[in-house]
Amino acid sequence: MTQLKPILSHLDPIIPSSTGKFKSSPYAFHRVRFHPRLTLWSFLFLFFLLLFFFRSPPAASSTGKRRSLQNAVLPAGARLSPNWEVKARNSARPQSKTGLTVLVTGAAGFVGTHVAIALKNRGDGVVGLDNFNNYYETGLKKARKTLLERKGVYIIEGDTNDAALLSKLFETVYFTHVMHLAAQAGVRYAMQNPNSYIHSNVNGFVSLLEACKNANPQPSIVWASSSSVYGLNSKVPFSEKDRTDQPASLYAATKKAGEEIAHTYNHIYGLSITGLRFFTVYGPWGRPDMAYYFFTKDILRGKEIKIFEGANHATVARDFTYIDDVVKGCLAALDTAKKSTGSGGKKRGAAQLRIYNLGNTSPVPVGKLVSILEKLLKVKAKKRFLPMPRNGDVLFTHANISLAQKELGYKPTTDLEMGLKKFVKWYISYYEGKKKSSW
Repeated sequence: MTQLKPILSHLDPIIPSSTGKFKSSPYAFHRVRFHPRLTLWSFLFLFFLLLFFFRSPPAASSTGKRRSLQNAVLPAGARLSPNWEVKARNSARPQSKTGLTVLVTGAAGFVGTHVAIALKNRGDGVVGLDNFNNYYETGLKKARKTLLERKGVYIIEGDTNDAALLSKLFETVYFTHVMHLAAQAGVRYAMQNPNSYIHSNVNGFVSLLEACKNANPQPSIVWASSSSVYGLNSKVPFSEKDRTDQPASLYAATKKAGEEIAHTYNHIYGLSITGLRFFTVYGPWGRPDMAYYFFTKDILRGKEIKIFEGANHATVARDFTYIDDVVKGCLAALDTAKKSTGSGGKKRGAAQLRIYNLGNTSPVPVGKLVSILEKLLKVKAKKRFLPMPRNGDVLFTHANISLAQKELGYKPTTDLEMGLKKFVKWYISYYEGKKKSSW
């Protein structure tokens, strides 16, 4: 993941070279003697040093007034294009007075791209933020960015951990809503790079909530949790009322931590927060680390694919949810989100706090997924069945979506075969296009 560190200024203390001890109290001063060798350059140095301190501008006040961005130092790591403030404001402007103004974090990601386009297509104002990390091929993220730009969505390259960048962004645009989709995804990768999950899913989330807390007015927040929070829960289908205190992976633990952090900021600062537990989202412009994606890649290349099984050949199943259905759930959550009750970091009253499952309610065995891909690709897969490794994966996921149906009007309509057909069509078109462009 792209690590973005703010610029820090360090002033080294002037330490006496003498090893002698103070003879009086610790507040005594050494006598200063002017040695004959003190040159004109020394006097000039002292003169300019004093001039610097006397001419330095006073510290910025904390009155909450809008600071000038014209002379502000750009945050370290953020790649801001010339006139970025103007571009951000133009992109954030809704087509109607009732339209939303939404900051979408992780905008160059899979779900983020689809949500940003859907918002823009219906007339809302949208600004994207993404750090374009290298967890998977950055070329795919850049291609999504190009797609978004064609739709009129401006994306800022930066990290949610960059508090200075977020502060400037919230000063530049008054967001009514934040759709927080930036995260370090993937269950298995946590065993290789655990710190990246803390950096993005915990620290980055807190950094964003701090910016939202200090905004005036505060935006309403919708963010991506995960079905992984159900962990070792054996009761199916998974309901929002079920226990989520037995995570099976670090990824799940960080998402569970995010839910508790959201509760805290809602309680203390009056932020309106809605969490969405996604269940195995798939579709065009998807993530290459997902099974349906790399199965497609390996089947077309004639490579062996590994299909994991539980103990005694138990079937592994997932509640695969098509991207368009998830996007509808995201927009419904934004549309039904009530306003935050805080102002400038101070709570004025109780605020809305919600959590919903967004799944398909129809778990499908991974073997069935492979069979559908074989049919669509017209290629027989070379399969190898292996016992599931202890890497944080669970045997099955199954969403109870009755609460989302009741309160959001959420109703998934795409079955796995229909969704994979759309994915395969996009996959072949995208990678065939890449081959032609490289000729």
